[in-house]
Amino acid sequence: MTKIRISLFIMLTTLLLCSCGTTNIVPISGRKQHLLVSDEQVMSLSNEQYQTYMKSAKPSTNLANTAMVRRVGERLANAVESYLIQHNEASEIKNYKWVFNLVQDKEANAFCMPGGKIVVYEGLLQYTQDEASLAIVLGHEIAHAVARHSAERMSQQLKAQYGAQALELLLGNASNSTKQISQEVYGLGAQYGVMLPYSRSNESEADYMGLIFAAMAGYNPNVAISFWQRMSKVGSSTPEFMSDHPSDVNRISLIQKEMPEALKYYTGNPVLGTFKVPNHLKSKTSNK
Repeated sequence: MTKIRISLFIMLTTLLLCSCGTTNIVPISGRKQHLLVSDEQVMSLSNEQYQTYMKSAKPSTNLANTAMVRRVGERLANAVESYLIQHNEASEIKNYKWVFNLVQDKEANAFCMPGGKIVVYEGLLQYTQDEASLAIVLGHEIAHAVARHSAERMSQQLKAQYGAQALELLLGNASNSTKQISQEVYGLGAQYGVMLPYSRSNESEADYMGLIFAAMAGYNPNVAISFWQRMSKVGSSTPEFMSDHPSDVNRISLIQKEMPEALKYYTGNPVLGTFKVPNHLKSKTSNK
């Protein structure tokens, strides 16, 4: 009898979890995602982690490179915001505040916290080498924020840990359980570095959206191929099936397939300030 009750409890909790939350449509990709946490919850928790990280991080002393990261980042953010406004999707980023930092770290890496707080490591610049390639990286990170990949990870964690933590969430006492999940998701100082990795599908989606965001801002998305080829030389002994990132070969192959779509957004001219939808795309309807 006890086993039956436990099974019924698990089934009921799982059904409740599936019925709660909201269904969101990711801009550009059009993919549906089921979220159990709100923007307010995610950004409040991630801001704590971000502030903790920045207290120990050392900002870059290279003023030219710092200015470049902010210039490229703000140009991308302006283009993305303009696109979302024109497609009646401004609500997707209504609580976002874009911040772009360059920090002293030899690792070739970058990350984005929910709400638009992006950090680039100095070690990455030897592989980007130019502003267009940097735009590919920043476009990728901005895509993670716009696509709410962190909220998606937290929601998946809550579903996986439906027991007591999920019950607390359903009963309205979400603070402790959600905060614990966020610590696992953001994992400052954890074995994976600053943030636990996104899924391979999230990474591929961010690659695709990032290409388009870079093109919107007036950067040639074709540079993504040579950039990832340079990054492949960093080397990794981890097989793709054991990694949450696509292998370099598969990543480049997917980007090559997605390039024709990204080039539709590229006018060949730098776009300063705002992004204007090209004429051949004006007939496309919003994802919402």
